[in-house]
Amino acid sequence: MRRIAILLLLLTASTAAKADNCGKSREYLLGSLAGELPMPAQSYEALFKTCMAASAMSNVKDAYMLKDGGIAVVPKQDSISATAATLSQFCNAYPRATLRFITRKELALSKSTLAIVRMSSGSATSCKKIMGG
Repeated sequence: MRRIAILLLLLTASTAAKADNCGKSREYLLGSLAGELPMPAQSYEALFKTCMAASAMSNVKDAYMLKDGGIAVVPKQDSISATAATLSQFCNAYPRATLRFITRKELALSKSTLAIVRMSSGSATSCKKIMGG
C-alpha cells in the first residue's frame, strides 16, 4: 500500500512539474514579459488549455505556450516513430493548432522559460496542413 502511495505521489509531482511550464509560459505572456502579443489575451487562455493537454501526453517531458500561438514540447523519446505518434495524437485532438518539438540543443541554448516562449513555431508544420485542411 505504501508503494502505491509513493508511486501516485511521484506521478502527481511529475504532472505538476510539466503543467508548471504551461503556467509559467502563461504568466510571461499575459504579464507582458514577452513583449507585445500578436493575439488577444483570451486566445492565450485557450492556448493554456491546449498546453496542459499536451503536457499530459505520454511522450511529452515538458510543454510550453509560444508567443506566436504554437505549443512547444520537449519529447521524452526523440525517435521518428515517437515523434510521429505524438504529432498524430496532438493533431487529432487539436486540428487547428501547431506543435513544435524543441531539440536538446535548443533546450540547452534556451536559458529560461522566457527564451522558449519567444521561440517561433514557424518552422513547424501546422496540424491543419498535416491533416490536409
